[in-house]
Amino acid sequence: MISTELTGGWTLTATSGDPDGRLPDPIPAAVPGSSHVDLMAAGLIEDPFLDGNEFTQTWLFDVDWRYRTTLDPAALDLSAPGPDERVDLVFDGVDTIGTVTVAGTEVGTTANMHRSYRFDVSGLLDGGPVELSVDLQSATTYAEAEKERLGFRPGPYPTPFNYLRKMACSFGWDWGPDLRTAGLWKPVRLERWRTARLASVRPLVTVDHDGTGRVELHVELEYAGDPAAVVLKAGVGPSWAMVGLEPGETSAVVSLEVPDVELWWPAGYGDQPLYDLELTLHVTDDVELDRWQRRIGFRTVTLDTSRDEIGTAFTFSVNGVPVFVKGANWIPDDHFLTRITPERLARRLDQAIGANLNLLRIWGGGIYETDAFYDACDERGLLVWQDFLLACAAYPEEQPLWDEIAAEARENVVRLMPHPSLIHWNGGNENLWGHADWAWESRLDGRTWGERYARELLPAIVAELDPTRTYSDNSPCSPGFGQAEMHPNHPDHGTHHQWEVWNQIDYHEYRSEIPRFCSEFGFQGPPAWRTLTDWVHAVDGGPLASVPDPKADANFLIHQKADDGNGKLDRGMAPHLGVPAAFADWHWAGQLNQAHAVAYAIEHYRSWWPRTAGAIVWQLNDCWPVTSWAMVDSEERTKPLWYAVRAAFAPRLLAVVDRDDTLSVAVVNDTDQEWTGHLDLIREGLDGSVLGAGTATVSVPARSVATVGVPAAAATPDDPTREVLVAQLGDVRTVHAFVEDVELELDPEPLSAVAEPVDGGYRVSVTARSLARGVTLLADIAAADAAVDRGLVTLLPGETADFMVSTADPGAADALTGPAVVRSANDLHRRSPVPAPHG
Repeated sequence: MISTELTGGWTLTATSGDPDGRLPDPIPAAVPGSSHVDLMAAGLIEDPFLDGNEFTQTWLFDVDWRYRTTLDPAALDLSAPGPDERVDLVFDGVDTIGTVTVAGTEVGTTANMHRSYRFDVSGLLDGGPVELSVDLQSATTYAEAEKERLGFRPGPYPTPFNYLRKMACSFGWDWGPDLRTAGLWKPVRLERWRTARLASVRPLVTVDHDGTGRVELHVELEYAGDPAAVVLKAGVGPSWAMVGLEPGETSAVVSLEVPDVELWWPAGYGDQPLYDLELTLHVTDDVELDRWQRRIGFRTVTLDTSRDEIGTAFTFSVNGVPVFVKGANWIPDDHFLTRITPERLARRLDQAIGANLNLLRIWGGGIYETDAFYDACDERGLLVWQDFLLACAAYPEEQPLWDEIAAEARENVVRLMPHPSLIHWNGGNENLWGHADWAWESRLDGRTWGERYARELLPAIVAELDPTRTYSDNSPCSPGFGQAEMHPNHPDHGTHHQWEVWNQIDYHEYRSEIPRFCSEFGFQGPPAWRTLTDWVHAVDGGPLASVPDPKADANFLIHQKADDGNGKLDRGMAPHLGVPAAFADWHWAGQLNQAHAVAYAIEHYRSWWPRTAGAIVWQLNDCWPVTSWAMVDSEERTKPLWYAVRAAFAPRLLAVVDRDDTLSVAVVNDTDQEWTGHLDLIREGLDGSVLGAGTATVSVPARSVATVGVPAAAATPDDPTREVLVAQLGDVRTVHAFVEDVELELDPEPLSAVAEPVDGGYRVSVTARSLARGVTLLADIAAADAAVDRGLVTLLPGETADFMVSTADPGAADALTGPAVVRSANDLHRRSPVPAPHG
C-alpha cells in the first residue's frame, strides 16, 4: 500500500454566509486544521480567546466553506491504476457536514465529525491534475433544519448540538466558548492498494489464570478487482500464527498464545509493560499487501455492580485487584483541536500522574481522543473511562442520527481496543439523569430522547465488538434498574454526580452522603493570575484590576460561563474565607476555596473505601482561558487545586472525619504494604503550644482504611478560634482547624521568605513564626515561565518549607518573595489588601 498525506496546497474560501464581504478571497489553509485558525493566520479575525472576541465572531456560525487543493496523479504516482488496484481518498475526520468532489464529480458526503470516510476515486485520476474540493455547510444551519424536521429536544443550552454528530462543546459549555468550528480536522490522504487491504482489525486481549496471554485478532478484508487467496500473519514477540483465506473470504480470526506475560497495571499498582503486536497481509507468493501494528498490554478488567445491604456497588478490579479510582474528567485540551500536539498531551498526562490520578474519564461532550492520547495513557498507567459522545441533552433516535451514532461507535470501539489503559465504555453523560430530573418529559411530548442509545444500541455494540471491557448505561446511572425503577443519580446505587454543592449548598454538605462511586463533582476557581490577565482585559482596554468591579466587567464575564458563577464563588467562599474586596485577594481566595472544597470531598470519599470505590473530579484541564472547575488552566499552569488533589489522592492519607458524632482520623493506605506506627494527635495553639495530646498505635493493611477516634484531650478545644489538631503518622501529617479559616485568629503576616538561585531557577525558603495555612507561591506572577514544585503547605510555628521554582527569568528573585506571590490563608486577614500584581 502507498499512502500519501495531502497536507499542502489547500485554500479556504467562504462560499456563503458572509454578506458583508469580510472574506472575499481564498486564503491558505492548513490541513489538518480549522477555519478559525486559518482566519487568524491570515489576519482576518482576532484570536477568539482574547477578551470579548468570542461574542464579536458569531457571524461565522452561518458561513459555508470550501476547502480546495489540486491532485496531480503523476506527481503522486497515482495514475492508471491496474485492474487489481484501487485508489481511495481517505478523511480521518471532517468537521462536519461536507460534500466531497474530485474532478467535478461528487464522490461522497460526510455528516459526522467522530468517524472517518473512505471514497474510491480510482476512475477520476487517469488524466492530468484535478481539483479536490470539500464543501462544508454551516453546522448551525444544518442542525437548526434538523431540529425543525424532527421536533424540539431539550438540552442545557439553546444551541442545537444534539441534532448532529459534532463535538457538543463546539457550541459552548459552562466552561468553554461557543465558536462552532469547521474544517478538515484530521489527516486527509490518498491510499493506493492492490488485491486486498486490512479493512478492520479487532484484537481481543485476555489473560488465563496460568499467566498465558491470549490475543484473538478478528480481521475484516476488502478486495480490489478479482479476489485472490491471501495469508494473514500475526505475532507478539516469539509467538506467531498464520491463517490462509480462500479467494473472496472477507473475515478471519488469528489466535496467539503468549506464555508467562507480564501484567499491565494502573499507576500505583505496578508496572506497565507493553508488547508489540503485528499483523501483515500477504498474497500467496508472500508479497506483503498491508500491515497493522499496535502496542498492547495484558490485563483483566471487571466491574462489580452487585447488590448489597446498602445498594448497588460500582467497583473496578484490574487483574483481580479492586481499585479505588482516583480520577479526573477530561475535556478537549484546546477548543481548536488541531493545536493539540502529542507533546502537549504528554505534559497534561504527566500532570495527571503528578496529581496521583490513576484514571481519566473522557467526557461525552468532547471527542474520541487521538491515538497519541491513549498511547500516553498506556505508558503511564492512566486508566481511561471512555464516554460515548452524548451529553446532557435529549437526542433524536430517528435517522440519520441513529445510523451515524452506530457507525461512530463501531469505528471507535475497534480503533481503541488495543489500548490496555481503556477499561470502561459509558453510554453518555447525564442523559438518563436529565430525563428524570430536568422536566424533559413534558417538553418532549412523546418524542424520542435517546434512552435506546444508552440501553440498547451502545451496549449491544460493546458486547459484540469488545466483550473484554465493561459498560455502563450513563453517568450517573443506577446499574440494573430501568428509568422508572430507580433514580439514575441515587448515591447508594452505581455512579453519582454531586452538583448541589457547587450550585446551591455549602461544600460541607459533601459529607452528608456516601456515594458508591462519585463520577462527577467539583468547584470553580479562577485560572492563574498571569493566564487571566494575559487573556482578559477590562472593556476599556486596561487591566482588570484597574476597574472598580472587575468581576462585573463584560470581558471577565465572557470568561466566566457558569450561570451566576461569580455569585456562587462569593457565596461559596463567604463562610470559609470571607469575600475579599480587592481583586487580587478575591482571585487568591477563589483559588484557595476551590482547593479546600474539592479536597474536603476527596478525603471523605476515600475514608469510606471500599463502600465508596471512586472519585472523579470535574475537571483536569481547560480548553481556553476561563474561570472554571479545572485544576490545570489553558496555559498549562497548575492552580492551587492541583496541589490539593495531589495531597488528597496521595497513596497514604490522614483525613479528619466525623464518625458517629466522634472526631476521628481516617488512616487511608492505598499501597501494597501494611502501614503501621504511632498516630500522634496533638491539640496545639496557633503559637505552637501543646494544649492536649494522645497517641494511637495503628496497623492498616494494604489497600485499606482504618478509623481512629481522637481522644478528648486532643479533640476538645478550649478556644476553637486559637487552636488546631495536628495528626501525624510517620512522615504524613494533617492539620485540622476546629472552625473555619475566616474565624481563626490567624496572624495575618506570619511568613518570611528568601530566594536563592539554583540550577534551573530558585529555591524559595519560607519560614512561619506562627501557624500559616495553605502556603502557596503563585510563581507565574513573578515570571511567565515559572512553575513551583509544591503548594498549599501548612507550616507550624518555626517551620521552614523549601519551594523549588523553575524559571529562566534571571530577575524573578525579588518578586518570588513578595506578598503578591507568597500567599496563605492568613493573608486574607490583612487589613490592607495585597496590591494587584502584573496585569
